[in-house]
Amino acid sequence: KWSFEELGSLSRKTANVLSEACGLQRGDRVIAVLPRVPEWWLLNVACMRAGIVLIPGTSQLTAKDISYRLQASKAKGIITNDTLAPAVESVLPGSQFLKSKLIVGQRSRDGWLNLKELL
Repeated sequence: KWSFEELGSLSRKTANVLSEACGLQRGDRVIAVLPRVPEWWLLNVACMRAGIVLIPGTSQLTAKDISYRLQASKAKGIITNDTLAPAVESVLPGSQFLKSKLIVGQRSRDGWLNLKELL
């Protein structure tokens, strides 16, 4: 649970992570493939603060769905958790616009930035 004050502070930090560590700019699109976790709300507010367009996706998306969304949106970033990362990674070689990959979770993953570590 977060208070409104904590959500405000964390969303500012997360907006900085998206802008600085991930290299995303105002108007860039990012896809979030996450289950129901508090970080989903944190990322929503952070994207609004940074002017980044968040494209929500559920944990039920297939690799084909993710691939289509990446190509159609020309997303420059993708956010997921460690459980869904293998499905996401299977379609990343075909994505020419993707610049950053952010993972929400306790564990690190090769080639991914970890949100908790960056905060």
